[in-house]
Amino acid sequence: MPKLKLYPKKFGNKRRLTNFQTSKAVAMEANEIKALVSLLDDSDHEVSNHVEKEIKNLGDEAIPFLEHHWEENPLNPPLQRRLENLIHELQYDNFTAGLIEWKENRLHDLLEGMWRIARYQYPDLDFQTIQKEINQIYFDSWLQLRDDLHPFDTIKALNHVFFEKHGFTANTKNFHSPANSLINQVIETKRGNPISLCVIYLLVAQRLGLPIFGVNLPSLFILTYKSKQIQFYINIFNKGLVFNKKDIDTYLKQMQLEPKEIFYEPCSNLEIVRRSLLNLMYSFKKNSETEKVEEIKYVYERLGL
Repeated sequence: MPKLKLYPKKFGNKRRLTNFQTSKAVAMEANEIKALVSLLDDSDHEVSNHVEKEIKNLGDEAIPFLEHHWEENPLNPPLQRRLENLIHELQYDNFTAGLIEWKENRLHDLLEGMWRIARYQYPDLDFQTIQKEINQIYFDSWLQLRDDLHPFDTIKALNHVFFEKHGFTANTKNFHSPANSLINQVIETKRGNPISLCVIYLLVAQRLGLPIFGVNLPSLFILTYKSKQIQFYINIFNKGLVFNKKDIDTYLKQMQLEPKEIFYEPCSNLEIVRRSLLNLMYSFKKNSETEKVEEIKYVYERLGL
């Protein structure tokens, strides 16, 4: 049975958030959980509904047992559908609770926030796998830098590593693909949208100790290099093009927008994660995946500023 991408029918507007740190499954033996799962197809609906409620209370630790039961019942499509729906609900609860906990306790860790977004599509995605890929880009960049480099030359060196050595590029051919908002997919394919490419570049730059931050420009996410001595901007979606404040002024005029401070200054990690969720929501909308739009919208609203 595939462990990823299970998208059942809508469960309703109210969501139950599991306790992210604890689970009743810890207190139960594996055989007890397996026996409980086997009762899901009991002919007595009152029994099976009670069992489903108990399984939900166990949290995501019940998922392996549900998956195993799915594999054992290939000739029972109604039961398999029920299992798929239940698995996804547990995965979604875990996904939602994880992002909310990140907001409340670990806003400083942008990589974790992006990893948690990717777990919507890939619940089993390992954080260390993503971290390892970022570490490699960091190491390759570190080898190219010197303390005496001018900021412009520093960006030139980073661009060489990011775009030439590692081959990252804008995904203009499939701009609205949900994969563009999932950091694991962007790292794997080397293609992404403005914000996902910026995030990877930003994570590397900040680990190098560089004063580089995200900027929430309308319809285009960019980066800014901002120190006491100098500030300029970087368009990662356009091969790391460097530009200045006047260029942003011109861009806003073309968009017929009034200048605001947020269009020029660094934004928070929470703003980056929320905008990534917004992009993911829009991608699902373009693909007419209404149920996914509603699920991401719910989390987006829960992470309100």
